[in-house]
Amino acid sequence: MNSLKILMKKIKLGITIGDPNGIGLETIIKTFSDSRMMDFCTPIVFGSSKIAQIHRKAISKQDFTFNIINSVDEINPKKTNLINIDNKDTNINFGKASIESASLSYLSIEKAIEAFKNNQIDIVVTAPINKVAIQQKVKNFIGHTEFFEEKFNSKAIMIMVSDVMKIAFVTSHIPLSKITEHITEENIILKAKKLNNSLIKDFGIRKPKIAILGLNPHAGENGLLGSEENDIISPAIDKLKENNILAFGPYPSDSFFSSNNLKAFDGILSMYHDQGLTPFKTLSFNKGVNFTAGLEVIRTSPVHGTAYQIAGEGLADESSFREAVFLAYKILKKRLEYIELNKNPLSFKDVSKSKK
Repeated sequence: MNSLKILMKKIKLGITIGDPNGIGLETIIKTFSDSRMMDFCTPIVFGSSKIAQIHRKAISKQDFTFNIINSVDEINPKKTNLINIDNKDTNINFGKASIESASLSYLSIEKAIEAFKNNQIDIVVTAPINKVAIQQKVKNFIGHTEFFEEKFNSKAIMIMVSDVMKIAFVTSHIPLSKITEHITEENIILKAKKLNNSLIKDFGIRKPKIAILGLNPHAGENGLLGSEENDIISPAIDKLKENNILAFGPYPSDSFFSSNNLKAFDGILSMYHDQGLTPFKTLSFNKGVNFTAGLEVIRTSPVHGTAYQIAGEGLADESSFREAVFLAYKILKKRLEYIELNKNPLSFKDVSKSKK
């Protein structure tokens, strides 16, 4: 479809339900209880009407109703639609992990990806899952990011996004003991390029400035506390600059996250999961969003997990899920605008020639 036509229409938003025993459906219901959300998107939830009804009752949202359908062709653009992907009487035990609930959460992701590939939805927002529970059913399942990479046959980069910062990671879901094996020039350059590319295409930043963090305490302190900064990270930064990418660092992570530094850079590349996630969640938890960049599909999710401890009690804060919806929509617009702006561009030289 023409990019401009997509920009002018309401987008079809695919939503996965996450773990049915967690807070995913609660945050979905609370988000779309505000009918203004339907002004820019048509929500399509891949789930179970029976489970949705249990969640509605549990959180006392009887005034909210899903439009229950069997295919995307039946959607109502003014309603929150739910495609019934499972009619079984699945047991719901709020706050408890189970293979049964994990199976449904996994099926929901599969169905959303299938719908995207069939051009039935435009973007995907995923509710939180229990990775360990899914692994009991699908042994090689690591997480959403890796699963989407596999299904779209491409390497992605996880970017945590908020008004405060956009931070990506050289390594993500691997044990701390194995991190140094993956801190290589090649990996740093690859992830920095993907971050740079996303900042340009998905966020509309023409010439992004990227801060790259060190690995060791005080960024190695000139080799005293580790050699990775001198031997790997700094050479990678030099090569990025040779490729016309504005990369700076390595910065010590213990002192980097000041308001002045966060304002000075468009993106941050951290070396490992907790190095970046700890400051991000501290500063941006309720408004933060997880964005899987570098793929054909736009996929976002809230930064919190299943929150079993409050599941079914009506206490979940939907702010991060709502922000995930907004961000996915904004990124789609920016990505399509980028495509339009770069479609058969006419250079200044060509314009001058045409005037003669």
